[in-house]
Amino acid sequence: MRKDYLAFFMSLFLSRLADQILLFIVPLVVFQTTQSAAWAGLAFSVESLPRFLAFPVCGALCDKYPPVRILHISQVYRAVLCLLAMALYGVFGGIGWLVALSALCGVLTTQGVMAREVLMPHIFQHYRYTQTLSYSQIADQTGLVLGPLLAALVLEVWPWHWVVLGIAGLFLLADLSMLMWQRLSHVTLEVFEPIQGLWLQPLRVAFGHIRDRAELKKIITLAVGVNLIVGVTLATSAAMVIGDYGADKDHYAGLQAAGAVATILILFVLARVSLPLRLLGGAGYSMIAVGAFVCALSPNLLGYGLGFLLIVAFDKVFNVYMRTTRQRVIPAQDFGKTVGVITLLNNLSQPFAGLLVALLAAPLGTQPVVLILAVLASLLGGGAGWWFAKERRPAAVTSILEADQHAGK
Repeated sequence: MRKDYLAFFMSLFLSRLADQILLFIVPLVVFQTTQSAAWAGLAFSVESLPRFLAFPVCGALCDKYPPVRILHISQVYRAVLCLLAMALYGVFGGIGWLVALSALCGVLTTQGVMAREVLMPHIFQHYRYTQTLSYSQIADQTGLVLGPLLAALVLEVWPWHWVVLGIAGLFLLADLSMLMWQRLSHVTLEVFEPIQGLWLQPLRVAFGHIRDRAELKKIITLAVGVNLIVGVTLATSAAMVIGDYGADKDHYAGLQAAGAVATILILFVLARVSLPLRLLGGAGYSMIAVGAFVCALSPNLLGYGLGFLLIVAFDKVFNVYMRTTRQRVIPAQDFGKTVGVITLLNNLSQPFAGLLVALLAAPLGTQPVVLILAVLASLLGGGAGWWFAKERRPAAVTSILEADQHAGK
């Protein structure tokens, strides 16, 4: 692999590793401190909602300013926030600083994700976009593999606030790798004339593309269903593994790592094999729904683990389908702002799932909440498939009639 590509993927890996360690320790520390699945679900909502709300603004920024500069800001400021939050923890104490840190870092993570999303088509122009996404997500998932394992290991030795200081170091290393990529790379980014006016104008452009393109409406609806399942899984996995099934945090970390390993194997296949987009989307969504039902109905940890693996692995398969579709449909000059709005709409269901866990886990139990959201996601998927088929049918008939008329002339 070329040295500049390696530096880019190393930056992605280190940034994801740091972010994943932070995401891992927040619900774990909250649950261990409060012994409450409801509080863990609420903490998940607090840390995840800001990162999703930031997508439209971060997407518009990537169309207006150089994405490389935005990526540097994302990584350096996350390191600074880690140091600041731990200084405040040292003075005042309390786990609220950890949750607040995760929420703020989530916004900067969104900024970095959007910058990389805009950069990748320019960096890897000679590769199939599905292949590029697969390799980038392999780097991303490697961080997911090592994040929980590394977090569990260092938590045996250090208290969580020392772990956060280590996270700051990882963010700085990620930025150094990005600086190395800049020195080695000779990529020239295409510059577009930014849209003038208030922030509302980029939003109008983005919603206009969503309104006019049926494929974008379809992937948004499907992504909402996927993220209902992913959200409830992230919000409840610690409580279910440690609370419902009586395992310890090492089993929890091992399960997270196993999911990431399964994802990497699937992504390697996707990088090597060209599959129809419709097959990727249908298989990804279906297996995620099946995994949710398995988690909701399983009486033991082994069954839950199988459902969990299906969810986290095929989530990335669906992600490749979704990102490839929007790369093909959205105009390049409006890509950042449109993807920002789409990602916000896609992911609002994740904190919504966390809030449902906070409200319903105590009176109903955790597994019934997972079952409710699995049913809802299945209805969304079936409805989206039926609606899109209905939309395509008149368009196909119109095309045939126009062809007949042209032939008659």
